[in-house]
Amino acid sequence: MVGTASMGRGFSDLSLSGMETGHDGLTSSLGSFCERWEWGVRSLVQQGNDFAAKVGLSAGALHEQDQYLQGSFKVLVNAGMGNPYASEGDITGKGWDEVLSDNPYTQVRDADYSADSFERANENTKEAWKGAVRDVNSSHTLLPNQIIDSVGLRDEVDRAVDDMVGPPPEPRGGGER
Repeated sequence: MVGTASMGRGFSDLSLSGMETGHDGLTSSLGSFCERWEWGVRSLVQQGNDFAAKVGLSAGALHEQDQYLQGSFKVLVNAGMGNPYASEGDITGKGWDEVLSDNPYTQVRDADYSADSFERANENTKEAWKGAVRDVNSSHTLLPNQIIDSVGLRDEVDRAVDDMVGPPPEPRGGGER
């Protein structure tokens, strides 16, 4: 068990029975050796703990507490100004520089304001609007589309939409879903 091992106990569990060793003298010697070894290790562990207490060492517990507090503050800082979709594990795993650099101010400051970026954004916007027009035109739940289909004008309306926004994009490769 972890608790008994951390106190230097458990070596006596290593002793073997007479049936396992095949000789009573060997069983007795091994049993006394394990018991003495257990007491020696227990004494050394207690001396180490006493020394650590006297000099104020509790490095393991202090480190764990420090990591917990840092993680808590990182989560707090992120909640106030960072990525709202990041999980607690994502945030605590980051360094302070990463936590502090992901906020609205740095996102605006470090954004790409080049002409190429604005051109790509403009093209993406145009394509999104064209897709929205095609989606509305192909929606079978809208009453005007149901009327258009029922009177047989679907081909004419589809051509008018193609004339207005251009032909639909070619399907991408990658197989069917």
